[in-house]
Amino acid sequence: MSQTTTQQAEVASTATLAPEQMDVLDQLMKPEIQESLTVLVANLPKLAEMTTILTKTYDLVQTVANDKVLIDDLKGGMEEFVKPIQDKAKGIAQAAIEANDRSHVESSTIGLFGMLKMLKDPQVQKSLRFAQAFLEVLAERQQQKS
Repeated sequence: MSQTTTQQAEVASTATLAPEQMDVLDQLMKPEIQESLTVLVANLPKLAEMTTILTKTYDLVQTVANDKVLIDDLKGGMEEFVKPIQDKAKGIAQAAIEANDRSHVESSTIGLFGMLKMLKDPQVQKSLRFAQAFLEVLAERQQQKS
């Protein structure tokens, strides 16, 4: 009696698996699936090599991402690179704010003789040379485009 029950349980489990197995077999019978499997089998050596390379790359990235000393060194290097630029930008911004404040406080007008006097200032000369060179470069680039 126990054998009959065991056999019935096996038949019942086989009957429940049969539709799933049939689905897989039906899929394998399709020509496009067979073609895809043929291509995969033909490319297995390349896929194995690519998997090896990707695994090594993943391991390297994980090692680098979890290395606190390397991250701190990179962070320190970036700060050393950015800090001078940041300081210079802050200095220029402060100078611009101070110049704006001064220009609002002073209400005197600058006349022709005041402009001539300003032209003697080395900073004004430097700024004018820069503006002239900048405009020349823009003109050259515009000529090259047309």
